[in-house]
Order: sequence, then C-alpha cells, then structure tokens
Amino acid sequence: MSGNHDHSHNLGPDHRKPLAVVLGITVTVMLVEVVGAAVTGSLALLADAGHMLTDVAGLTMALVAAALSRRPPTPSRTWGFLRVEILSAAAQALLLFGVGIFILIEAVRRLLEPPGVATTGMIVFGLIGLGGNIIGMLILYRSRQTNLNMRAAFLEVVNDALGSVAVLAAAVVIAATGFERADAIASLIVVALIVPRTVRIGRDALHVLLESTPPGVDLAAVRTSIQGLAHVHDVHDLHATQIATGVPVLTAHVVVDDSCFHDGHLMQMLDQVQTELREAFAIEHTTIQFEAVTHSAHEYATHG
Repeated sequence: MSGNHDHSHNLGPDHRKPLAVVLGITVTVMLVEVVGAAVTGSLALLADAGHMLTDVAGLTMALVAAALSRRPPTPSRTWGFLRVEILSAAAQALLLFGVGIFILIEAVRRLLEPPGVATTGMIVFGLIGLGGNIIGMLILYRSRQTNLNMRAAFLEVVNDALGSVAVLAAAVVIAATGFERADAIASLIVVALIVPRTVRIGRDALHVLLESTPPGVDLAAVRTSIQGLAHVHDVHDLHATQIATGVPVLTAHVVVDDSCFHDGHLMQMLDQVQTELREAFAIEHTTIQFEAVTHSAHEYATHG
C-alpha cells in the first residue's frame, strides 16, 4: 500500500517584474560602459561591461525561468517547469565563469604591457555603472533567497557593483599615482570576486540536477524517526531529492506488522508518517509504500 497525496505545487512569489526592471537597467548601463571603455581605453571598464553582457544573458534566462516556472503541471510534465530555475542558475554560473577566465587572461596581458587610460572618463562611467547596480541590488534584495535562480540573478548584480567599485578604485589610484597597472589589478580583483561565488552557484545547481539529498535533510534521522513509530519494523528504499529550491521529495518503503493490513490501521499510520516528515523535516511531497514483515523475502537485495 502506498500513500501519495496530491499536493498543489506552491509557485511562490512572482519575480518576473523585478527581473524585467533590473534587466532593463543592466542593458542600459552595459551600453554606457561599452562606450566608456572605448573612450577611456580602460580594461577594468571593458571587463565590467563584458561582465554585464553575461549578466544580460543571465538575467534574461532568470526572467524566462521565472515565467516558465509559473506554468501549471501537465500530464507530460507533472512538476510543470519548476526545474527550469535550476537549469537557469547552472547556465548563469557557466557564463560567469567564462567571463571570469576572459578577464583573467586579458588582465595578465595588460599587467605585462599596461596601456594608458583616461581616468576622468573611468570615474564618470564607473559612477554611472555603480548607480545602476545599486538600484538593481535594491530591487532584488528581498527576493534573493527565494530560490537558486533569484540567488544567481542577485549575485550577477552584486558582482557588477563590485566591478564598478574596482573601476573607480583603479581610476583614483592611476590619477593620484600614475600607476597604470592598477587598471589590470582591479580587473583581477573582479575575477577573484566572481569565480568563487560562481563555483558555489554551479555546485548547488549540480547538487539538484544529480538528485542528491537536499541540504538540511538527514536521511539517518528520517529513518530513525519513522522507525520510532508504533508497528514499524524497518525502513528501506529511502530516497530524498529536490525538484527545485524548497521543493524536497521523499519516497520510502516502510515495513509494518502484518496485522496492520487486516485491522484498518494503515491509514492512521500513513497520517502519522507524513505528519512526522512534514513537521520534523519540512517535507511535504512524500510517497510511502507499506509492506508486511512477511513480504521482506520478496525484496531485492540491492534495496537500501
């Protein structure tokens, strides 16, 4: 006997509007910085503009993912498009990593042969970029922890802001000391800030795509908790994954007294197991299969 309640899939807040606004701001600032890089000859400014180009792609993916994830489930897609959020986050991580490598190579080249840059233009365009980034950060701040997609989108904007700060710092150092390698050093700082965060986003997305146990879910504790219920002898085939951020799924085979199949006790036990999983482990989507003790001889040896 199994229990699999038909839960409605909580779509959560609608992030399409803030993402669209931030995308518009990012495109505008990117175009301004491309012009600024051409006028001033600054690699730090060009690096920030290049980073923003990937952010435009990333935010576009985030916006598309936010729209698709709100589409209802169908018989062919029983979870709807919830996992698009994870795919979007993984793609954004790849983009961020790629631009980080490009900036690293170009910065090393300019460390060896530093070109002249126009510091006044760097400061003007850097301030414009930073202003746009701050507005974008304020818009996305509240929703940044909602899911992995929004976390990646917020990180895109934060990294842009850090890039703008690096541009301004380089311009000030060059103007004050004439040390033109500050432009390339600022670019390396941007890389150092981008890559570790990118790796974390990619790792978290891969964790979901590989259907690893969700963070915070201790399967040993889950097993012990279920086995502690009356009439339960064993728990096997215990698996936990997550479809998207905040949507954990658990399945288990629960071995109970043979008498439970004859005295009408199973429905009460199903309620107990699912209540325990919901209240103790915050897992709403569960599929529980009950088995009699005498059925154990029919189970495959590979079952965990």
